[in-house]
Amino acid sequence: MAQAQYTKRLDEAIALATDAFRDKVRKGSGIPYVTHLLQVMVFVAEHGGDEDQMIAAVLHDYLEDIHDAEASDLEARFGPRVRRMVEALSDATSQPKPPWEERKRAYIASLREEPAEVKLISVADKLHNALSIRRDFARIGVAIFDRFSASQDQTLWYYESVVVALGEGWQHPLLEVLRAEVTAMVAESNAAG
Repeated sequence: MAQAQYTKRLDEAIALATDAFRDKVRKGSGIPYVTHLLQVMVFVAEHGGDEDQMIAAVLHDYLEDIHDAEASDLEARFGPRVRRMVEALSDATSQPKPPWEERKRAYIASLREEPAEVKLISVADKLHNALSIRRDFARIGVAIFDRFSASQDQTLWYYESVVVALGEGWQHPLLEVLRAEVTAMVAESNAAG
């Protein structure tokens, strides 16, 4: 009989994510938001993440985007390590959220100091976002940036800054994929005006 690769904790985390994000879609695309959460989890699992990292990956936006979400609930259900990772991956946990630039600068500053286990999830998150932006950019051009609360220049600055922050004291093949995607995203955006 084959040995289980994960426990029912992962089942519970996926169920929590699918329930909590049931009514949410990715900005301007109509694609169910849960697809992003699952893809981030898949990237993490495919690149050596353990069960706690997979759980944190599928719940990485939970504290940030779900109105009544509580970090203490995550800890009670999934343990202190998952709670700490999800908190580290959240650029805001209060409502209303602080202004965009303030949140992003704080996230970038903290990301530099995060351990590899958190950086792996962050790179998976940002990679899926960058891939989605480039896919939609090919379809609708610079109008893709109208979906975001930040301007085109701010969005590109953010992704470039995240790549630098992730690279401080950490190397990973997935980071190199993200670096290439962000470089291409910036070049395509600049070429389009």
